This record gives sequence, C-alpha cells and structure tokens, in this order.
Amino acid sequence: MTIVDSAKKKIITPEMELIASKEKVPVDFILTGLADGTIVIPKNATRSLKKLAAVGAGLCTKVNANIGTSPDHISVEEEREKLKSAVDAGADAVMDLSTGGDIRGIRKMILADSPIPVGTVPIYQTACETVMGGKEMTAMAPEHLFATIEEQAQEGVDFMTVHCGINRETVGVLNRHKRLVGVVSRGGSFLVRWITATGRENPLFENYDKLLEIAKKYDVTLSLGDGLRPGCLADASDAAQIAELSILGELVLRARQAGVQVMIEGPGHVPLNQIEANVLLAKRLAHNAPIYLLGPLVTDIAAGYDHITGAIGGAIAASAGADFLCYVTPAEHLSLPSVDDVYQGVIASRIAGHAADIVKNVPGARERDNEFSKFRKKLDWDAQAGLALDPVRFKAVRSGIKTNEDGVCTMCGQFCAMKD
Repeated sequence: MTIVDSAKKKIITPEMELIASKEKVPVDFILTGLADGTIVIPKNATRSLKKLAAVGAGLCTKVNANIGTSPDHISVEEEREKLKSAVDAGADAVMDLSTGGDIRGIRKMILADSPIPVGTVPIYQTACETVMGGKEMTAMAPEHLFATIEEQAQEGVDFMTVHCGINRETVGVLNRHKRLVGVVSRGGSFLVRWITATGRENPLFENYDKLLEIAKKYDVTLSLGDGLRPGCLADASDAAQIAELSILGELVLRARQAGVQVMIEGPGHVPLNQIEANVLLAKRLAHNAPIYLLGPLVTDIAAGYDHITGAIGGAIAASAGADFLCYVTPAEHLSLPSVDDVYQGVIASRIAGHAADIVKNVPGARERDNEFSKFRKKLDWDAQAGLALDPVRFKAVRSGIKTNEDGVCTMCGQFCAMKD
C-alpha cells in the first residue's frame, strides 16, 4: 500500500507520526495533506530512510542539494564527500544529476550512503547512454527512457524530475515567442531537440499513464519539471513558461487520480517584483500541489555569489507559498560545485527557508529565534551554538576568540550593549 493509499483510507502510518512530531503539527494534518495532494513524503517503497522529509503546505520549507558528476569532472569519492557535506549542512534531500563516468555506480553509492531522500532526472542517464552508444541524442528511444525510469525506481530513487509539460504545443509557443537565452534546463533542452528533430510527441507526455504506473508501483514521487523555466530575467513569466505550467496543472490532477504523489517545479531567474505572482499562479494552476523552486535568482550578474542571489529569491518565494527550495551554490553558472560550494549552498537556502517560515507562522520557527535571542542577551555562547542554523560555523568563529570575564565578544568588548 502506498503512502497516498494509506492516507485516503485514513490509516496513520509510522511515517506520518514521525513527520507530524518533527513538524510540530497534528498527525491528522499530515494525513489530510497527503490525501488531498498538498503534502508529499518522497520515499520509495523499497527503501528505508533515516531522515524522512515531508514537503507541502503548512510545513517548514525544505532544501534540496544537487550533486553529481559531469563528463569533464568525474570523481566518485568527491561525490561521496559532497553528499556528506550536504547532509552535514542540513539538506532535506539530494539529487544525483550525474552525466559522467559510471552513472549507475554513482547513483547506487548515493542511494546506499544517503540518510535523506534521493532524487534523479532519468532522462540524463538515457541521453548519456544514447550518445555513448554512438548515436545522436535525438535518436533516443522512448522505450529506453521508460526502462531507465523503471530501473531507477527499482533501485530505490525516492523522487524523479520528469519534464512532462514539454510537448509539441509548448515547443510551438517557445518558437513563436523568442527568448534571450532560450532553454536552460538540461532535460528540457534534450526534449525540445528530440521533438524538433523527430516531429514526435514527448514520450513522457504521450505515455503519462505508463509513467504513473511505474511511480505507483514503487511509490516514487513525481516532480514535474519546468523544462521551459526562464534562464535570465528577460525571459521570466513568458508565454512558454506559462504554457508549460498550465499543462503541469492538468498532469497534477491525473497523478492524484492515479494515487501518485506529485509536486511541480518552478523558475528559475525571476525579478523580485514577479516572484510572488509566479508562486501564486503556480499554486493556482497546479491545484495547490507542493512547489519546488530553483532559487529563484533575482539578478543575472552575480556569478560567483549566486547562492546569495538564490537565497534572496528563495526567501521571497517561500514566504509566498513555495514549499521546497533547490539550492544554488557559489559555482552556479561557472563550474561543477566543490564540496565547500555544496555546504555554502545548503546553508544559504536554509537561511532563506527559515526566514520564510517565520513569515508563514510555521510551528517552532519564530520560537527558535526568540530562544536564540534570549541566550544572546545572556551572552550564553554555548546555548546560542545549539540553536544556530550553522553551529559548525558559529563554533569555528568563536574558537579563536579570547572571551574576557564578562563573556563579551571582540566586536564591542567592554562597551557591549548586551551586558547592561
């Protein structure tokens, strides 16, 4: 029995009880959210997870970290360290986006080592195997793609990004409304090229029922990808983006009817003044399904600091109702992220998510800040470290400081206002 099946039959499972306790909400709140599709718990039926995470309305904002190799940078051990770094920084989930080296082996390592939910983008593996087989990516066989999806589901992948909203209709909209930078989603670009070259319909859209059967069988959460997300501010909120979003909303209903957990993905690069409208529109068109956002990034020119750019947009988006933030690292747009980039990216997105949770009155969010402030007033550094979002950083900064008998820091010393 899947998580949704249990919820619809009003059967409270240990997973629901654990989530309710963690989120400080009644277990009936979790059960109702799962039944109506406003909450998802990404967990493959074949997999045991040490740290469950629920995503959706009324819950604390979750953070995902993308890791994985590229054709130009392949190190299994480095990916293992990135996974550890993401977990240590407090990520709620990771996605393996590997496109280089032993893709299967890397995924199996991540699944074995990860205590948190693991996501993938199956078309990456299919496209890579097609090219490595000596063919053009546009020769990708739909049967190959669905075999990959089932393979990854069998292995225990908890959630999958599937770009079902790109079809011949939305590609036509894209072509009629020219963009400054075009398609920036890797999976989205694969499908746009495939549809254009073959003239055929996107197999993920055309055979959506088959996809739902696989997801249902293994209780995989589908993350309906935003393959036409804007990759620069000039392309934000355009016709192609909205056309794809409209289709995703229809696919959400079909997934719910099939008893499959589903969330939708969103932009992208979005100006500050368009973020709230984007979130509200996505919630409306997707029937209040959980929303999973990349960033959003609020300017195009902060390369090297895009973890900050993404955190600014993420805080606004989450306060408007976004549920799941995909981190952005300092390496975004520049290179494959390092182990330290992963850590910084997770922390930046966690700051954004927590700031939004205070605004959304998520249980425990404001209380944590209040407790921290009480200990700050008392100059109780150990207690502050216990509540700090990044206690490792807190302790590292404090470790080299000699505190005088008053317990003040070196910023104000004897003139500290807190000791009065």
